[in-house]
Amino acid sequence: MPIAMIHIAEGRSEELKHQLLVNVTEAIAKSLGAPVESVRVLIQEIPETQWAAGGRTLAERKRSQA
Repeated sequence: MPIAMIHIAEGRSEELKHQLLVNVTEAIAKSLGAPVESVRVLIQEIPETQWAAGGRTLAERKRSQA
């Protein structure tokens, strides 16, 4: 049973996350020759204040771009 864990920043719509789950499931099933029913995909959403690159959080980056 393949399992994929995807980390994304919070804020995307339920529709976008659902489409991500569908697309990743199909890609894994096709790549591994596994039944779609056996593929597990988990999304973990990280708050923008807890995701940083270069010492700046996503929230800080958004504020500076506004």
